[in-house]
Amino acid sequence: MGLAGCAAAPGSAPAPARSGIVSLNPCTDAVLAEVADPRQIRGLSAYSSEPGSSSMDLAVARRFPAVSGTVEEIAALRPALVIGGTFTPPATRAALARLGIALFELPIARDVPESLAQVRRIAALAGQPARGEALAARIAAALAAARPADGRAVSALVWQSGGIVPGEASLIADLLRRTGFSNAAAARGLGQADYLPLERVLVDPPEVILSAGGRDGADRLLNHPVLAGLTATRRVPFDSALLWCGGPTIIRAAARLAEVRRMAEGAGSASPRLDTP
Repeated sequence: MGLAGCAAAPGSAPAPARSGIVSLNPCTDAVLAEVADPRQIRGLSAYSSEPGSSSMDLAVARRFPAVSGTVEEIAALRPALVIGGTFTPPATRAALARLGIALFELPIARDVPESLAQVRRIAALAGQPARGEALAARIAAALAAARPADGRAVSALVWQSGGIVPGEASLIADLLRRTGFSNAAAARGLGQADYLPLERVLVDPPEVILSAGGRDGADRLLNHPVLAGLTATRRVPFDSALLWCGGPTIIRAAARLAEVRRMAEGAGSASPRLDTP
């Protein structure tokens, strides 16, 4: 088989694998489940079967074997192709090559065009290019629907657990721009995974705080009582699962951001807290 022993670089691709594909990354799991036939999928990453880390519908993910990434698990599923992130251990790469199992690695998408390219690439690997184009069209339509009519950029801070913020060269930053927001973290000179202390937020608050403190919303910093004093700032829960993955996750992220944008514009006098999930 043409796939045998191929460890593809992120910019290249092996020949299509019409059966026997394993995904080791929750972001590629979600795309693969959309573009491949179920019979082509031998397994998805264990992350996608867990509520706290899945980027796709749990019921769909749990139809397939959950793979933690060990060579033994992968070999038992007898795939022709493994799709993973760019942090595959060298020992795993070497073992897959010895077993004649192709490995294709994809980085985290940094913007929408890169995510669309990955959707098309995964669909091509599954031998389903038309399904990739259909998913890309759905993503484009969701982004078009989320684009605000006016050109004003609402200042928004994506504040993650522990006070961490995303950088400008990230998918969520691109989604903010496309849905009518400006990245308040970038305006403060902050980059990927930088820490933004509470004091700086209080001194120079944005119009909207997107609190991405995990799915239980229990982060102490993001829910500090003093934030209630920012009466001109809306604090909105934002599912952390919408931050990093592209593909079909963009559709849900765009819809949520559009909802928040409409609320921010229609609020008049903004409330300090918006508890709509």
